[in-house]
Amino acid sequence: MSLPAPGDPVGFADDIKPLFRERDREAMQWAFDLWAHDDVAANADAILAQVESGTMPCDSAWPPEQVVVFERWVAAGKPA
Repeated sequence: MSLPAPGDPVGFADDIKPLFRERDREAMQWAFDLWAHDDVAANADAILAQVESGTMPCDSAWPPEQVVVFERWVAAGKPA
């Protein structure tokens, strides 16, 4: 997976959705769809808190550079 360079725009389809594996999506399907922009945007603050704390995904923490990409997406207004 290729992450956007600093300063590059961050979009959901190209940059955020690929951060979530199929197993992550399946684990959260009861609450919302991690592969759906509207669901992730609506829950972005809670998701961000979990990935920053390292408790999501449940089997291992994201590398810091992935957390930064999610933070940038939220700060940019959660674009599609």
